[in-house]
Amino acid sequence: MSKGELTRQKIVALAAPLFNQHGFEGCSMQDVMHATGLEKGGLYRHFSSKEELAAEAFRYALKNAVKTRTEGLEAVGDPLDQLRYLIRRFVEEPSFIPGGCPLMNTAIDSDDGNAVLRKLVLEAIGDWKKRLATIVQTGIRRREIRRSVDPDRIANTIVATLEGALMISRLEGSKTALRHAQESLELLLDQIQCASRAKSTDAHPAKSFAVAPRGHSAGPVQ
Repeated sequence: MSKGELTRQKIVALAAPLFNQHGFEGCSMQDVMHATGLEKGGLYRHFSSKEELAAEAFRYALKNAVKTRTEGLEAVGDPLDQLRYLIRRFVEEPSFIPGGCPLMNTAIDSDDGNAVLRKLVLEAIGDWKKRLATIVQTGIRRREIRRSVDPDRIANTIVATLEGALMISRLEGSKTALRHAQESLELLLDQIQCASRAKSTDAHPAKSFAVAPRGHSAGPVQ
């Protein structure tokens, strides 16, 4: 790897926490210069604009967050257990990038109109939902998850529940909301498993959430 490429990677690694903590508008190139020890010309030798650097910083932060949350997944064979594993990792393994989840931070930051970052966030959310939906589809094929279940609905529910709980937990300075989200999603997964598999596992005695067939709304099971 060339010296120039090593320098570029160093800039991205040092800039990622700044953009993740302060957002695109809140992080200046002066801040990046201070963190990297480079002059303005040195930065622009590797990045044509602040927007390009912010995009690379997001990709770097996201890649590492995904690695943290999915590490060890290949050793989990059962689709339902894979979903439980991913949920647990999200709750228990914080992003190593200061500032928290880069996906949530950048989604909020780019909502004001940064088209480049917004596109990257949409792609990242799409990839996450696709990964979850694929696991659900595998469970359906293996007759471990009910055929009436909509994989996209389950994926949307998991992503929305975890990201929303993360926002509340950060505001409250407590993991309570994340733990509650995990418990609720566990109940959801219990509901989508096939009856034959459910008989071989311990059922939750508390009220759970019903998963309606496609095209119908779901409500609490009394």
